[in-house]
Amino acid sequence: MALSYNGLWKLLIDKGLNKGYLHKLTGLSRSTITKLVKGENVNTDVLERICIALECQLDDIVEMKKEEI
Repeated sequence: MALSYNGLWKLLIDKGLNKGYLHKLTGLSRSTITKLVKGENVNTDVLERICIALECQLDDIVEMKKEEI
């Protein structure tokens, strides 16, 4: 299974925010945000910090997708 963070990017757009603001708001490193952009795995701590900062639930920002074989 692969993770998709498309919900996170949509939520940022809906709130009028950008990745730079996410960096400032959460204190996440730019390399961690790059991992999110690339759809790579991140620690659950990262996802928790994002949810707290954006006042959202985990399923608002991440989705599990089946990988095609």
